[in-house]
Amino acid sequence: MGKKILVLLFAAILLAFPLAAAAANGAGEKVYVVKINEVVEKGLVRYVERAFREAVANDAAAIILEINTPGGLVDAAGKIQELIYNSDIPVYAYVRYDALSAGAFLALSCQALYMAPGSSIGAAEIQNLTGEAVDEKTVSAWESKMRTAAERQGKDPQVAAAMVRKSVEIEGLDGPDELLTLTAEEAVKIGFADGIYARRADLYEALGLAGASETVVELSPAERFARFVTSIYVAPLLLAVGLVALVVEILTAGFGVAGLISIIAFALFFGGHLVAGLAGSEVLFLFIAGVILLLIEAFIPGFGIFGIGGVTAIVASIIMSAASTGAGIRILLSSVVIAALLFAILYRYLKISGAWSHIVLQYAETKERGYVGTRDFTYLVGKEGVALTALRPSGTCEIDGERIDVVSEGEFITPGSRVKVVKAEGTRVVVRPV
Repeated sequence: MGKKILVLLFAAILLAFPLAAAAANGAGEKVYVVKINEVVEKGLVRYVERAFREAVANDAAAIILEINTPGGLVDAAGKIQELIYNSDIPVYAYVRYDALSAGAFLALSCQALYMAPGSSIGAAEIQNLTGEAVDEKTVSAWESKMRTAAERQGKDPQVAAAMVRKSVEIEGLDGPDELLTLTAEEAVKIGFADGIYARRADLYEALGLAGASETVVELSPAERFARFVTSIYVAPLLLAVGLVALVVEILTAGFGVAGLISIIAFALFFGGHLVAGLAGSEVLFLFIAGVILLLIEAFIPGFGIFGIGGVTAIVASIIMSAASTGAGIRILLSSVVIAALLFAILYRYLKISGAWSHIVLQYAETKERGYVGTRDFTYLVGKEGVALTALRPSGTCEIDGERIDVVSEGEFITPGSRVKVVKAEGTRVVVRPV
């Protein structure tokens, strides 16, 4: 009996060693992979937020931010950076192919930076939506953010600055008036990256998570939709199409194709921003209220309080739907410019096709077509004539050789009386006895 106990104890000890080794290598741990692909925009923030929540709910040991992006919006990158900094789970950057511009910023915002062979990082010059350089104040603020992120990760902030400004030169890596972009090998060589790994599995092993289970968080259909319609190119276009279609619908009688297009465009714009978490239902209500006020204004002569209120409500709803006031103003201005171009193209096409006549009345009752306008009798003022009939107070007089329908100033005038024209308003000729 004693021998059996000893054998069982020995077997338990033998099994304990592999289990302990497995535990040390991350067996039973979970790693969540969050992909930063394509352009960094507002719709991506909602996806990253959900992925981080899932990682926390499932007690993940680490989050891998797999990056392959040409860059994107600074404000969207800033939101994702906040999620990284506030995460209780360590977040590691793994540059799969390219981490350019905002992608480089996100890579530096993580706890450590790892790269795949052949990948690159850098070229973080800040630009506006048209691809032009921005003012010095904005560039300085962006450079400061890049430097701070690099310092937080223990990297050389001067290298990060060289990725933002062409004037900052790193000897042996870039020339004058060049933005710095590092290959994986160059980044590791100067200590800007923490290692090169061809596969995520190799990275897990280096992090002590070789036995960890991997969960790749994919975009949901709703998040894909939100990313598409809130992108810097699609959002202004949707807004412009909606505005042009709304104007055409207001100009035409009844409800037609333009109204349907307007509803679809605005539904996609605001629906995408609602799904992306950038806007609430109050923004949608504000926009609908603005449209209703404009429709009321369309049935009232002139442009008054309803029109001003409608325009104000629509503008406010668009600005409030963006991630920031500045971003909302940029979207609004871009959409107005696009709408003007679309309306010019639409007007030209409709004019050529003849469809414009169904929107705006083109028919004119001219003299050439046999139409005669209201006769002007002001030339009779001051002239005298004879009453052909009794004026009670209307009747007929002969003035300047013509039979004219007239009215007296109220008194009765007998036939044959001399009268004088004292007023002429359109076809109304007023006379009084001489």
